[in-house]
Amino acid sequence: MAPADQTRKAQALKPQIGETQTREVQTGKTISDDTASRLLAWYDVHHRELPWRVTPREHARGARPDPYRIWLSEVMLQQTTVEAVKSYFRAFVEKWPDVEALAAAPTEDVMKAWAGLGYYSRARNLKACADLVAARGGRFPDTEVALRDLPGIGAYTSAAITAIAFDRPAAVVDGNVERVISRLFSITTPLSEAKGEIRVHVERMVPATRPGDFAQAMMDLGATICTPRRPRCMLCPLREDCSALVSGDPEHFPVRLPKADKPRRRGAAFVAVRGDGAILLRKRPDKGLLGGMTEVPTTAWTARIDGATTEAAAPFPANWRREGQIAHVFTHFALELDVFRAEVDSAAPAGHFWSLAHEISGEALPTVMKKAIEAAIPGATKKPRPH
Repeated sequence: MAPADQTRKAQALKPQIGETQTREVQTGKTISDDTASRLLAWYDVHHRELPWRVTPREHARGARPDPYRIWLSEVMLQQTTVEAVKSYFRAFVEKWPDVEALAAAPTEDVMKAWAGLGYYSRARNLKACADLVAARGGRFPDTEVALRDLPGIGAYTSAAITAIAFDRPAAVVDGNVERVISRLFSITTPLSEAKGEIRVHVERMVPATRPGDFAQAMMDLGATICTPRRPRCMLCPLREDCSALVSGDPEHFPVRLPKADKPRRRGAAFVAVRGDGAILLRKRPDKGLLGGMTEVPTTAWTARIDGATTEAAAPFPANWRREGQIAHVFTHFALELDVFRAEVDSAAPAGHFWSLAHEISGEALPTVMKKAIEAAIPGATKKPRPH
């Protein structure tokens, strides 16, 4: 759309300034008094169906959210998409339906169930939090301050649990909400520096009634309507208030600083295969990157240094053959691993173990290690299909 057309469209959509507004929309500083009610009315009809969510209709019939399920989903959703989380969430609650069951589970089983979700410190904190809550009688605290004393629960997660699980007013601000607020108020401060400003706006908008549904409505609005690209502004229940829509350029917000290039690291991975198809694995140290997860032997790469990249760095002598290279992107760096394979029929070296072929898919393998194994043995990490 040409700039002139965008301007005419924005002017046509520009709301009339009435007595229900505390200040003019052009200032981008405040919005209509009935914003929350309009958003909740939209949410009642257009909410997403999520396995951890109590819908407005269920809530009206007396159903209440389970704090355990809300906590579990919010920890899983940290830096992970809703679609990726759904299957993991269902598997977790099937195995461990309440916090006491999760606390009773071996840590290794929890790490295996988490494998593939990434950011594995979340899984370690999840188990530590479950242990502590179970020891206190299985009840989660119902305030932000008390929740933040639990392992792995920060400002966002404590606010989300407080609002959604206990229906108490709290400013819940995730990436979707940041985008909605940045556009509503045309916030020109770069997002990395605007989080406090955004939180103040959200705090002023949270209604005294249905604050949990309001929090979920804001997130749903950002996920389904106020999307990063091509937002569906004509369907937005808050379009009358949106300062960015008046300006004709919602996609300009939120303002972001240019991303710095991630450093690129190198290393090698060694996939040893026994005659019966078993693969040699070892457990990583509990602390640090991929802490507590399972891996094939690799060279000593880190986020800051490269590891060796040739078969000369193999953990033991064998007929190692290069099978290709895999790439994986972590939060702060990118990694390339040269993958080598060898057939080995000896006992596992100290600190290693053989995992049978039918057990590989259930090991606590992070995605980067699954990629390495797949490069050497295509299909090895896939779950066997039921007969």
